[in-house]
Amino acid sequence: MKTLDVSAIQNTAIMLADCFKNGNKILLCGNGGSAADCQHFAAEMVIRFRASVDRPGLPAIALTCDTSILTAGGNDIGFDNIFAQQVSALGNKGDILIGISTSGNSQNILNAIEIAKEKDITTIGLLGKDGGTIKKMCDANVVVNHNTTARIQEAHILIEHIWCDLIERQLFSEQF
Repeated sequence: MKTLDVSAIQNTAIMLADCFKNGNKILLCGNGGSAADCQHFAAEMVIRFRASVDRPGLPAIALTCDTSILTAGGNDIGFDNIFAQQVSALGNKGDILIGISTSGNSQNILNAIEIAKEKDITTIGLLGKDGGTIKKMCDANVVVNHNTTARIQEAHILIEHIWCDLIERQLFSEQF
């Protein structure tokens, strides 16, 4: 595996913290294990990452959680559009959409990014392999250049935890 781009991790953490500072929210989408990573990151933001930091919840929504929306969307508008429809309904200018994909080519994430662009929502790809098609579409990316899904997912959760740490340090520095 090539080394991770530490500056990309730091720069995206700053983008995420600034999103919260400006009163906006983070939306996340991914499939399979990446869907679980979306939920994990959203939980760390809404509740807290570090137990010693007493802070209000930060608005983050995993678009992977509502089974009624996901199944109705899959049935009525197709699986490729389940995240795009949610971004259309929930996203606003100034928000950030994080698309998590170990392949970098998930069509439902690509479609969500297209809608985000139309709504002036900043996009971040948390990707694997060479970043795939998603890398070319996002405003910023962190790519784990590896071909084994398990290694990519392990690195993704580490990157998300680094983001959480840096966000809390930026927004609640008086508690460190």
